[in-house]
Amino acid sequence: MQRGANAVQGVEATLWQVPETLSNTILQKMRAPSKANDVAEIRPDQLLEADGLIFGFPSRFGVMAAQFKAFFDATDELWASQALAGKPAGIFWSTGFHGGGQELTALTAITQLAHHGMIYVPLGYTFGSGMFEMNEVKGGSSYGAGTYAGDGSRQPTELELQQAFYQGKYTAEITKKLSNRPLPA
Repeated sequence: MQRGANAVQGVEATLWQVPETLSNTILQKMRAPSKANDVAEIRPDQLLEADGLIFGFPSRFGVMAAQFKAFFDATDELWASQALAGKPAGIFWSTGFHGGGQELTALTAITQLAHHGMIYVPLGYTFGSGMFEMNEVKGGSSYGAGTYAGDGSRQPTELELQQAFYQGKYTAEITKKLSNRPLPA
């Protein structure tokens, strides 16, 4: 996703992660993988720094993980002032398996964007023939890129990575167009 966005001239994509809400004991019992040490945690006010946003999260029981929902819950001041209104935003996700909520996770995440007045940028079927692939397992949909994580050990396929790159580039291009448009008098 980040590589795709950075492929657009004049765009610099920054990668952030939301704060963890579970204790280390719970995370160990869940066998959760360690968080990346080289990715900074984001604060809600940092969303204002971006011209556009692409939110990615794992699915838990068909909706975004609680950590991400807690982050959105902490954006209440931004919501109250509608500071994110008009900002383009896309989404992507991972689920454990086919019945893990690929589209349901996307549909429930869109509500967060709508309440903030953000402009949702769906992938649509703009990824072309990759959207219709039937010979290999591929996550994602017209709502955004996705992958199946299995028990956490499965890595995205080359096609899933291509779709994520494409979405990052596509969303960055839309963001750039919107940020460069002249405002009405």
